[in-house]
Amino acid sequence: MKRLLPKSLAGQMALLIAVALFTAQAINLAIALRDRTQFRLAQATRPAITRIVDSLERERTSGRPLSPDRGRVRRVAADPVSPGLERRDEVAEELRRQLSEVGIPFGRIDTGLRPATPEENRGRVRGGTVLVIAIEQPGKGWLTINAPWSRADRRLIAALLFQTLILYAIILLPVMWIVRRISKPLRSLAGAAQDFRPGDGAAPLEERGPSDVRAVIAAYNVLSLRVNAMLDEKDRMLGAIGHDLRTPLAALRVRIESVEDDDDRNRMADTIDEMNRTLDDILSLARLGRPSEPPVDVDLSALIDAVVDDFRELDHEVEFEEAPRLKMHLRPTLMRRAVRNLIENAVKYGGGTRVRLLPGEQTVAIEVADRGPGIPADKLAAVFDPFTRLETSRNRDTGGIGLGLALARAIVADAGGDITLANRVDGGLTATITLPRS
Repeated sequence: MKRLLPKSLAGQMALLIAVALFTAQAINLAIALRDRTQFRLAQATRPAITRIVDSLERERTSGRPLSPDRGRVRRVAADPVSPGLERRDEVAEELRRQLSEVGIPFGRIDTGLRPATPEENRGRVRGGTVLVIAIEQPGKGWLTINAPWSRADRRLIAALLFQTLILYAIILLPVMWIVRRISKPLRSLAGAAQDFRPGDGAAPLEERGPSDVRAVIAAYNVLSLRVNAMLDEKDRMLGAIGHDLRTPLAALRVRIESVEDDDDRNRMADTIDEMNRTLDDILSLARLGRPSEPPVDVDLSALIDAVVDDFRELDHEVEFEEAPRLKMHLRPTLMRRAVRNLIENAVKYGGGTRVRLLPGEQTVAIEVADRGPGIPADKLAAVFDPFTRLETSRNRDTGGIGLGLALARAIVADAGGDITLANRVDGGLTATITLPRS
């Protein structure tokens, strides 16, 4: 049911007004039909009772019985209403009430609707229907009288439906136009919020619409300025931190050259290199919301092949299945880093890896499969959290502080994709980057 409801403000307002108008018209129709029924009942019964009372009074005073074949009120021996005619029980009930009020004794009361004759149609009958009324007087036979019967319910319903359509045209269409004018700046605001990129230099959103909507747009413009100012301050702070940390690390790198023991000097150099890589990961992850590199068209297959060659030059066991050229619109340096982080994890914790590029109609997948111990199923999501390390499969000898996967996922998310991890049936772990095809 919820799927059938309109999602937009204009659609919901139009539906609300349409339902309200329909409900009001339905109530109006019910009241009109009730009044029409009461009027028709009174129109059929009151003249009939009046004529019956007058005819019985003339019969009593004159001494002449009512005729069975002439006059408006006739006396017949048997019930004149045919069994196949449509009965009107509400008319019979009203006749009983009125006869009781005037004190005329009666037995059974029967009614029936029949088509009017051509003579009756030319006279007082409208709608082509006659109501036959038959009142039993015990021991005297039946009194019968014909009354006109209107079947105007359909015309009344049609008139009210036409009136409803006019109300829809007069009220609903202008309201929809007004609501669409109100919702247009809201749609612009929603689009600006979705497309907001810090530091993209977008102009402030035009403030238009009702005062409440203009206030929301103004608040958004102020908020975007504050966000950009905060991110600028963060970039300046990160730059200062990076400079202040790299300077002593560089000094330490120079000083360790005076260490005579080669093993100690190499371990110190490895530690400094690891600290520099960690610093680069932290700064890259913090700056990812405002990358300085613009997206360009690149050959994704060549990009992956270049990353794999870097690992092969270091004598790591990395295989890459040849794939056709595939042009993608992305930030090549960042994507290269994401792929390198996944391969680096696979080499460290799996001993070796196989990389595949799998183009699809709507998406492109990059699979990095290793032969390591895998990751417990309940930890697959946790390893993407920054500074998370699984001690069961990693130790301090492997290096790193748990930023590789977090940085890779952030890079891929910035490109509109995602990274998933899955344990292989035959052992090992498969990391899959899924990117949308542009």
